[in-house]
Amino acid sequence: MNTISIALFIIGAAFDLFGCIGLLRLPDVYNKLQSATKSVTLGTCSILLGLFIHYGFTAVGLKSLIAIPILFFTSTVAAHALVRGSYIFGIKLWEKSVVDDYKDVANIPDEIKEEK
Repeated sequence: MNTISIALFIIGAAFDLFGCIGLLRLPDVYNKLQSATKSVTLGTCSILLGLFIHYGFTAVGLKSLIAIPILFFTSTVAAHALVRGSYIFGIKLWEKSVVDDYKDVANIPDEIKEEK
């Protein structure tokens, strides 16, 4: 069990590192948010799962097991809110972006559409 938890710690740390590198390297806020939410959520959930495997059904293990779905749902909802707010605020996509799928479903209020 110790080997499995160490492997999950290393995998989680690697995904967290890749998410942080994505925050530094990717060109616009939309790509950066995708990197942050996908990589860092998977990495942190792996670390929490490793904690559960290492400690078992103790207070630490149960808290880490409870934190996994909380982290998963709150980070995705927060990322969606940040992307929608950024889009409504008028932050442009990267100039080499090919598709703007959010344009048709953003439900931007009419008074903001008129300002753009």
